[in-house]
Amino acid sequence: MRLLFITSIALLIATGVGIGATWMTTTRGTEFGTLTIGAWTARPKTGTADVDPYARATITRNGELPIGTGDGVAFTATADDKKKPLDGRCDILVSGVTPPARFWTLTLYDRKGHLVANTLQRYGFTSQELVRGADGSFEIRVAARSRSGNWLPTGGIERYALMLRLYDTPVGVATRTQRDAPMPAITTVGCPS
Repeated sequence: MRLLFITSIALLIATGVGIGATWMTTTRGTEFGTLTIGAWTARPKTGTADVDPYARATITRNGELPIGTGDGVAFTATADDKKKPLDGRCDILVSGVTPPARFWTLTLYDRKGHLVANTLQRYGFTSQELVRGADGSFEIRVAARSRSGNWLPTGGIERYALMLRLYDTPVGVATRTQRDAPMPAITTVGCPS
């Protein structure tokens, strides 16, 4: 009887640990197969048959439709280049150039993966509508209040994520460095006290 009780307790503990670990990896993500360049992180294998089981569980849990490898890659940033979390009450500057791509989009999401509501109904920019400098570089201000130039409103939310989707691009599984894929810089330039 004692052996049966100890075995039952061990199985309950193992089940709890297994379910807890699975929940943590599907809600917080894993580092398996990630590509990190500056503040940007991508998982190039999520749109392939080679996706790891944790990423597959995260995709299923969130109901995402990942970009296929032949179509492009999606990079996400939740902090600036100095690792400070992106705050919707602060002014954030996304500047520089993007890796080569036929088309790209930069979109603002809340931490639950929903578009951030704002009165302008502007949720992002595309590579075709962005105002650029003569050298092809750009600056996008992500801020709660109106700014001149390329402005993306945050609605004043506390935390958010930026997603940069590159379509028809050579960036992918073989990419490793900033030189292979020059990503835009993310800088916090002003924050109310």
